[in-house]
Amino acid sequence: MTDILARLGLRPVINASGTMTVIGASSARPEAIAAAAEILPRFVEIDALQRAASRAIARACGAEAGFVTASTAAAMTLAVAGAMTGLDRAAIARLPDSAGLKNRVALLAGHRISYGAPVEQAVRLAGAEIVPVGQATSAAEYELAAALDERTAAALYVVSHHAVQTGMIALPRFAEIARARGVPVIVDAAAEYDLTGFLQAGADLALYSAHKFLRAPTAGIVAGRRDLVRAAYLQNGGIGRGMKVGKEGIAGTIAALEAWARTDHEAERRRERRLLGLWQGALAGRAGVLAAIVADPTGNPVERLRVTLLPGEAATTAWDLTSFLAAGTPSIAVRAETLEHGCFELDPCNLDADEARLVAERLQAALDARPGPTPYAAWRSAREAEIWDIDEPSPETGR
Repeated sequence: MTDILARLGLRPVINASGTMTVIGASSARPEAIAAAAEILPRFVEIDALQRAASRAIARACGAEAGFVTASTAAAMTLAVAGAMTGLDRAAIARLPDSAGLKNRVALLAGHRISYGAPVEQAVRLAGAEIVPVGQATSAAEYELAAALDERTAAALYVVSHHAVQTGMIALPRFAEIARARGVPVIVDAAAEYDLTGFLQAGADLALYSAHKFLRAPTAGIVAGRRDLVRAAYLQNGGIGRGMKVGKEGIAGTIAALEAWARTDHEAERRRERRLLGLWQGALAGRAGVLAAIVADPTGNPVERLRVTLLPGEAATTAWDLTSFLAAGTPSIAVRAETLEHGCFELDPCNLDADEARLVAERLQAALDARPGPTPYAAWRSAREAEIWDIDEPSPETGR
């Protein structure tokens, strides 16, 4: 068979960025691909399939129940909606009109982030209103307590590398304060490795991406308290209809959860460290280039290589270097949130040894080519202008 990327006129991508949605998050594991392919030609009662998913999620996450939805963003909207409506079918049918319901959601100001879209937009889609707690750099317990009133439906806690990592209230204490006021805690753990820790720390619901570390087809997981899971699931008969997941996503998620339990995670870490060492060696001795292995900021058991270009010593910039890597065939995607500070990171979790060697070779070629230097503001403006450009004329039709 002709490769699907070639048939569609697309460049292949080597993913050295981790589990980023913009390039497909992960390569689905064989067990998940097989399960999706096996169920796609078949018919199945979706509610019964979701009950099977609930059992798999409960085992993997230490939860009472769970279900699969379209994405973690969808899971957030459904979880918030369920916290507002409970099992009231009339209220479910009325959303996003939340008049008369508890419709406020407390969120630490340092967690008011964008993951590609604003967190608060996922909340507003349910008809709820965000109540920010504290400031972007700090939040006090009394500020959280004051935000939890008779109109509060839930407290949302975001675990993400995008979020502020210092000055926030730790989840166990956050949950304790909310629980004392009868407010359920929802944790957005989309890109997190730990499937049990957030519920153990006091969350009532934990939300995950099935297609990131788990390597399932694109889907989201809701796990936690049975009553809240059921209330969130019932939203599929309301605002969740447009967020529904297919049978292949549910079956693939079940298979991925089962495979996760069999995975030798320490062997995975050893494999990744070998790739990090390969990259670090390839950059050794380069003028103006520092390469250091760094830990994940949210505590995931993964490490990355941070590549820093020193101003005045390196003959290029971090942003020009990443553009050079992205422009080749195959395109190489890196973790690029810190370019403004002159650095980017390489994540090995989705790579095999051959791909990692190609990344090392292309890094060396990019440094030899010395692209740029381009002022960061000009580079960023040009990048933003092209990100959402889907109106490029077709080479076949010109339109």
